[in-house]
Amino acid sequence: MNRLVVVSNRVPAPSAGTQAGGLAVALDGLMEKRGGLWFGWSGAVVASGAGRAAMVERAGGVDYATIDLTQEEHDRYYNAFSNGVLWPLLHTMPELMQYDRRDARTYREVNARMAAALHPLLRPTDIIWVHDYHLMPLPQALRARGVRNPIGFFLHIPFCSPDVLAAAPEMTELVRDLLAADLIGFQTDNDVANFTAAAQMLAGAERGPSNSLFFAGRRVRLGVFPVEIEARSFARTAAAMTEAPAVRRLRRSLDGQRLILGVERLDPTKGLLQRLAGLRRLLEKRQDWCGHTTMLQIAAMSRTDVGSYRALRAALDREAGALNADLGEPDWQPLRMVARGADRATVAGYMRLARVGLVTPLRDGMNLVAKEFVAAQDPADPGVLVLSRFAGAARQLEAALLVNPHDPDAMADALDSALRMGLEERQARWRALWAAIEHRSPLVWGRSFVAALLRSTALRPQKVPAPVVLPPPAIERRRAPVRLSLERVGPEMEPAVLAEMVKPGRVLN
Repeated sequence: MNRLVVVSNRVPAPSAGTQAGGLAVALDGLMEKRGGLWFGWSGAVVASGAGRAAMVERAGGVDYATIDLTQEEHDRYYNAFSNGVLWPLLHTMPELMQYDRRDARTYREVNARMAAALHPLLRPTDIIWVHDYHLMPLPQALRARGVRNPIGFFLHIPFCSPDVLAAAPEMTELVRDLLAADLIGFQTDNDVANFTAAAQMLAGAERGPSNSLFFAGRRVRLGVFPVEIEARSFARTAAAMTEAPAVRRLRRSLDGQRLILGVERLDPTKGLLQRLAGLRRLLEKRQDWCGHTTMLQIAAMSRTDVGSYRALRAALDREAGALNADLGEPDWQPLRMVARGADRATVAGYMRLARVGLVTPLRDGMNLVAKEFVAAQDPADPGVLVLSRFAGAARQLEAALLVNPHDPDAMADALDSALRMGLEERQARWRALWAAIEHRSPLVWGRSFVAALLRSTALRPQKVPAPVVLPPPAIERRRAPVRLSLERVGPEMEPAVLAEMVKPGRVLN
């Protein structure tokens, strides 16, 4: 069986075991089954002279290979370009980016150094899966070193339209770099459409059949692979946490008030200021909720080295203070703001307690918090999800109350509806939402991507040898060639079956 090589910006520490949530949950099971190599940045920042070779540690059948970054590389590759340019740009917020050609150069240099460190660790039969916007040049950097292994790339965040993308001078080359992969995966069909348009407009790629592009003599497949959560496991965690000390304390403090809950990183894309504007409009328009509902917003600080994040924290502090000062009472505050993270299990308990889950990003690739809120609910008395229509999750969670986060009045109306909603409607909405996530999982998501990558490369055109001229009797006795089409190779196809289908002597469409 092919070994899976995962490449990501950060590599989970093997001593920490399986990480809760995120990429590790999705891929640990896959890698343990196949035998895996996880490669990327160690998380360490050294003053200078970072080693060129990767450091390898083995745990649980998986090799964890890492390199360190210098301080300048961390500042320019990670903070300035990845999170200061690509993150806001791809989220369609180019006004927040600060482009500097030196940052772009360092970003490319780090990707080239990663390719150089990974190359000697690769085996001929490896399947390479590259993750996210930090590593967009990596497929081409590996090809430039002669790597011919199957390469897949998955973008966890949105992909913006070509006219927005062109705001950063580096993007034409980065699109071309991505086209060196065999399969490029996205969260939604809208992201696929935007990338297709950008590849045609900026890189000169040609549209092919079935979500594919032709570029530099190669066919590149595109696909939609929405990231999932382990819904049943999260539901069990939430149910078990109902009597945890932290959850009991929160319940007592509510004293019968209905809880509106928001949970995310403190990030400009999450629509936090717009969310507070919606809460303010709710309490101004529906004053009967004053004293009877309160909002808990957990917004853990992140990327404090990026200026836009520091500015957002200051703006949130001002607005939160003004909201409580303007509308609060001596015995009641409309908003409880917490700018630090909370344990995932505790958050699951908070979600089960909440009457409303408020998830209103301005733009989001998927947003797993929305799915976690659904999973955390008590089926007998569920809360209501109010969700931004600009989150990728909105395409799956259509039974939520969908809102435009830029419209505070619409958000206020949705909050009012959610707080007043009767039990029968809440249960019906929750059942529809649960059906959308119940049978999905991170492991199935990972398997579906790897299966699609195998399909895209197992049928890759090979160099055709010169025809052999046979005497007439031999020609008469030969069987007609078997023809296989791409449609016959399903997503569940195992590598051994694929190998049998494409063994010498079979002709492929």
